[in-house]
Amino acid sequence: MSLADLTIAEAGKQLRSGQATSVDLLEAVIERASFTEAQLHCYLTIDHEGARKAAESADRELAAGTDRGPLHGIPLALKDNFCTRGMTTTCSSQILAGYVPPYDATVVSRLRSGGAVIVGKTNLDEFAMGSSTENSAFGPTRNPWDPERVPGGSSGGSAAAVAVGSALGGFGSDTGGSIRQPASLCGVVGFKPTYGLVSRYGLVAFASSLDQIGPLARNVGDALTLFEAVAGHDPLDSTSYPGPVPEMRSDLEAGPKGIRVGVVTELSGEGYEPAVSTAMAEMLNRLAADGAELVEVSLPTFELALSCYYLIAPAEASANLARFDGVRYGLRVDGETVEEMMARTRAEGFGPEVIRRILLGTYSLSAGYYDAFYGQANRLRTKLIREIAEVHERVDVLVSPTSPTVAFELGAKTQDPLAMYLSDVCTIPADLAGTPAISVPVGLDHQGLPIGLQVMAPALGEAVMFRMARAVEERAGFTARPAMAGLPT
Repeated sequence: MSLADLTIAEAGKQLRSGQATSVDLLEAVIERASFTEAQLHCYLTIDHEGARKAAESADRELAAGTDRGPLHGIPLALKDNFCTRGMTTTCSSQILAGYVPPYDATVVSRLRSGGAVIVGKTNLDEFAMGSSTENSAFGPTRNPWDPERVPGGSSGGSAAAVAVGSALGGFGSDTGGSIRQPASLCGVVGFKPTYGLVSRYGLVAFASSLDQIGPLARNVGDALTLFEAVAGHDPLDSTSYPGPVPEMRSDLEAGPKGIRVGVVTELSGEGYEPAVSTAMAEMLNRLAADGAELVEVSLPTFELALSCYYLIAPAEASANLARFDGVRYGLRVDGETVEEMMARTRAEGFGPEVIRRILLGTYSLSAGYYDAFYGQANRLRTKLIREIAEVHERVDVLVSPTSPTVAFELGAKTQDPLAMYLSDVCTIPADLAGTPAISVPVGLDHQGLPIGLQVMAPALGEAVMFRMARAVEERAGFTARPAMAGLPT
């Protein structure tokens, strides 16, 4: 087995036993990228020099007896909407092409402090607006299981990199499912924490009340390790949760016995591919056989969550993206007046999906429409939050497919925005509620494409969520990896 195919836990053992060095691990993932990038385009930037220096430093420290933790010397990938000092941060947009931030996001600072090696920045839908990573101004990322298909989005670059071995782990951001949906389509684990448990400082904002940073990994244990490295209060983020991070490891291997599992009625039926529904039903049967208590639950507001999200998220995006005006940083297209310069900069700098959402959001916030659209959407969001809280009085976790479908073909939905938006129908409720949710791969369909199952928990319920996710992973026994032509082993 190549070092590029190790889990984070396995790589950590090899580092500490002397079987491998951090430089060895870095060289393995960069060699893997040299075979895969021309076809997949997971990365926008690979920081060869900076990553090499970090790996060499990690090796020196470990040799001297300084161990910064489980990510010390581990090569990781970061979505390109995290600010990274000295490395470009473009959000896959022409309006930020070549922009180099003067500071690190808090998540990046914590990873560096833990000795992690940042391989580079991964591709995404422009400003994280999309479900396929086709909206990138620098070209789409392709799915390593079938390069004619999408990897999901918007964190498709990170998900594909972890799946194919050009990073041992990665981070993305999740606003409407942008970690979990690509995790499902790429056959990896993707986790969105409770809103506020991970600092958003230095994450380029899309929708501030929804955005959350989380890990992508090859198994549940690695996802937990990545999360633990970055979680915790940050005074630089006014929405950061001030309390302690929940303890999540003590019951991780306790199994499903006694857990009350709510099966969401509204997240099944028409529109869900048969293979997805079958994989879900088979896993529920295995969990029930091992002592989980299955309870069918109905959450009627879930059927309206998509409409709610596509009013709130664009409204917040229209405000957040107003800062990209050609004055302070990024692209500037000259005009005869300041107003003309700003208009031309934004028209040429933003792609069509970003412009679509800015226009939708600005309209919903405009005088005469605010209460009917944005205000009504927020009232529905409050109802959804209460509905979820009430159902969690009866069940410990909720389960559903992560995505109604497996990875779809490139270009299949680009001309139909509504069809694309429906890709996130299962993942959006947890973002609106601010609750934790995780996607775990549970099998392959008849075409050999991955299927993910989603586990949702109440706010700060990460412990029971990870316990159930680990139980799902153990029973699925998913060990398949994409097999691209010419891939070295």
